[in-house]
Amino acid sequence: MPANKYALIRYRTIDRCLTNPGAPFPTKEELREACEEALYGSNGDRISISTIEKDLNAMRNDGALGYYAPIAYHRDKRGYYYEADDFSIDNLQLNPEELESIRFAARTLVQFKNVPVFSQFGQAIGKIDDRLRMAPNLDTGNLDSVVQFESAPATRGSELLMPILESIQGKQTLRMEYKKFQSEEAKAVCLHPYLLKEYRNRWYVIGWNPERLAYRTYGLDRIQQLKEADEAFVVRSDFNPDDFFLHSFGISKIAKAPCDVRIRCSKLEYEYLAAQPVHSSQKLVEIGQGAYELQLHVLLTFELIQFLLGLGPAVEVIAPADLRQLMQQNLNSTLDLYREK
Repeated sequence: MPANKYALIRYRTIDRCLTNPGAPFPTKEELREACEEALYGSNGDRISISTIEKDLNAMRNDGALGYYAPIAYHRDKRGYYYEADDFSIDNLQLNPEELESIRFAARTLVQFKNVPVFSQFGQAIGKIDDRLRMAPNLDTGNLDSVVQFESAPATRGSELLMPILESIQGKQTLRMEYKKFQSEEAKAVCLHPYLLKEYRNRWYVIGWNPERLAYRTYGLDRIQQLKEADEAFVVRSDFNPDDFFLHSFGISKIAKAPCDVRIRCSKLEYEYLAAQPVHSSQKLVEIGQGAYELQLHVLLTFELIQFLLGLGPAVEVIAPADLRQLMQQNLNSTLDLYREK
């Protein structure tokens, strides 16, 4: 079981006492007093001698800690010391497996270091990556050659992440010129920004539009001008970021209520969906005779329709009728493009 925070503080305090040349060979009572001071700022009695004994034993033998500290008792000096003069738990190196795990995590983080909202961590991530490359007994080149991350190009609008984040944190109104894909001209928008959300390598800001009296979602790549207005706002009590997209499939949020969706699918698609669920409400049911069904409780969004169209003949919408009709309309429109004229 991992050591708790207080135990770790005691271990470091004991280590500091055992490596202090000015006060060598501390007794159990002196170690106890030092830990008491480190944890509670006074020489009380909340830490017992038996706790210190357990700590010494854990530092010596606990495999989960991995210190294997060479702590010994000097009979003549009547105190404890490290048998290895240069030992300290701060000097311990990670084993190859631990280094490999950290390197894998660092390489994952490196993918985001140029994203503006994460740029403040870029230097730290780079340092971790560089130090791991220099780590002894670690084949860093091998990881790069056998693990490949998907690297998407920087998207338009990512430079707006930081100013929007600052407005969210400062609860300041945003005014922007926003141009929809299907519009010829940009329109002025006033927004109380609540949330930044990434979806398929595009960033969106979600908030309350006080002019429309409704929640709205805006793609950062469609914002042509942005400025912070000198107008503070209060976040509405009915907004919960965890619940806002609960029933959404994708980034769209429509006013209608979610509904139960039933989709018949092939065995191959069934296996794929079991391995990679597409929504938190997903249920997969084997209905017999080689037939399978995907069940969802979601809003009928544009992204849901696009997802189903992308699966082609591997799926068939059974319910609701509205979604089945939308699928028919989209498929007929697509088929018209391929009819001979």
